[in-house]
Amino acid sequence: MTPRFDLIAMTVTNMARSLDFYRRLGLNIPAGADTEPHVEVALDGGVRLAWDTVETIRSFDPNWAPATGGPRTNLAFRCADPAEVDRYWTDLTEAGFQGHREPWDAFWGQRYAVLHDPDGNGVDLFARL
Repeated sequence: MTPRFDLIAMTVTNMARSLDFYRRLGLNIPAGADTEPHVEVALDGGVRLAWDTVETIRSFDPNWAPATGGPRTNLAFRCADPAEVDRYWTDLTEAGFQGHREPWDAFWGQRYAVLHDPDGNGVDLFARL
């Protein structure tokens, strides 16, 4: 048997704020999860997305430290159309989340925008033009 890709895990400093960000992008995260040390949801296609508090990670890796510098991996969310990219960008930035690159029409034929989640992870929004 070969390993099967199954889970994307992120370490968060504020579980409630992080889950609020991803709920606003349409992920079905249980309402009572905001105070949990570990939360995961199943995504379409069977892959899971998980969030762990810093304390949870340090419970088994006491020397864990956050990466420095810019994000090297981004999560990308496909939107239905260019107007939806703009709407999510506006909704999230007006809610106080950090926008990195405002929506633009990319040369590769997509409406594209880049945000950062509460822990600085890159999150892209895109739709076909």
